[in-house]
Amino acid sequence: MTTASPERSGRRWLVTGAAGMLGRDLAELLGADDSVELTALTRADLDITDPAAVSAAVAGHQVVVNAAAWTDVDGAEAAEAAATEVNGAGVRRLAAACADHGALLLHVSTDYVFAGDGAVPYPEDAPTAPVNAYGRSKLVGEQAVAELLPETGYLVRTAWLYGEHGGNFVATMLKLAAQRETLDVVDDQQGQPTWSRDLAERLVALGHAALASTAPAGIYHGTASGRTTWFGLARAAYELSGLDPERIRPTTSAAFVRPAARPSFSVLGHGRWAEAGLPEPRDWRDGLAEALLRPAFAALRPGARLAEASGTP
Repeated sequence: MTTASPERSGRRWLVTGAAGMLGRDLAELLGADDSVELTALTRADLDITDPAAVSAAVAGHQVVVNAAAWTDVDGAEAAEAAATEVNGAGVRRLAAACADHGALLLHVSTDYVFAGDGAVPYPEDAPTAPVNAYGRSKLVGEQAVAELLPETGYLVRTAWLYGEHGGNFVATMLKLAAQRETLDVVDDQQGQPTWSRDLAERLVALGHAALASTAPAGIYHGTASGRTTWFGLARAAYELSGLDPERIRPTTSAAFVRPAARPSFSVLGHGRWAEAGLPEPRDWRDGLAEALLRPAFAALRPGARLAEASGTP
C-alpha cells in the first residue's frame, strides 16, 4: 500500500489495483500531482469483493479510480462466476461505497462489451452485446455503476492495452524477436492499441474535470485514435524498434483458436470527450512511438540486450 503524507494538500484520491499495468501508471502520475493526496492499494491491500474492506477503503476519499479487475479473458470462459464476482459484484460494492461516502468513481471497462461485428467506430451509447464471459462480467460492472452512480459514475472503456508494468502484446512481440526469425500475427481483428500511460493521463484529467463539474457523468471511450490490426501493431513495433517489419507475417484468427471468442472489430468512437472539455485521444502510432522509448521497452530489443552485454553504448 502506498499512502501520501496526510499533510499534503488537495483532494483525496484512491486507486485500486495499484500493482497492475494501468494501476502503476496511475499511481506514478497521481503521486507526482501536487493537488492530490493519494492512496494506492494493490490487490493484497484491498479485495474489492469484500464489502466491509471496500467501504473502509473508500471512506474519506473524493475520487476513486478502479483499476482492479479480472483480466484473464480466456480464463473467464471456464470461471465466469469468479470473473463476474470481481468485474461485476466487486464493482457494485465499490459503486455502493462511493454512493455512501460521496465519492466520484472512475471505473475502467472494455471494448469487449460490444459484439465486435461493426464497421464504423462504436459510439459511447451503442448497444452492448458481449460475445464472451469476460465481456459479460465487465458489462455487469458497467450496469452497477450506471445504476448506483448516475450523476457521479464515470465508465471509461479501453482496449488493446499495453504498457511497461505487465505482460502485453507489444512486449511479447519484442521478446520473440530474439527467439524467432518470423512471426505469424492475426490480421483480421481491428482495434486501437492504447498505451497504458496515455489512458492513465486521460483518467487523471477526467477526474479533475469531474471534480470541477465540467465533465458529465457517464461513458467515455479511453482508447487511442486511429485503427490497425494486431499484424499492423506488430509491424509498427518492429519498425519503430529498428527491427525488420518483414519478419511479421499476416495470418487469420482461425490459426489461433482460443477458449474465448474475440471481437473482430474493436474500434471505439470518442465523441464524449468534447463534452468534458478534453481533447480526443492521440493516434495510436504516436503513443507507441513514445512508449517504445521508455527503458522497459527499449531493454527488450535484441540489439539493446547485446549492446548491454558487450558494454557498448
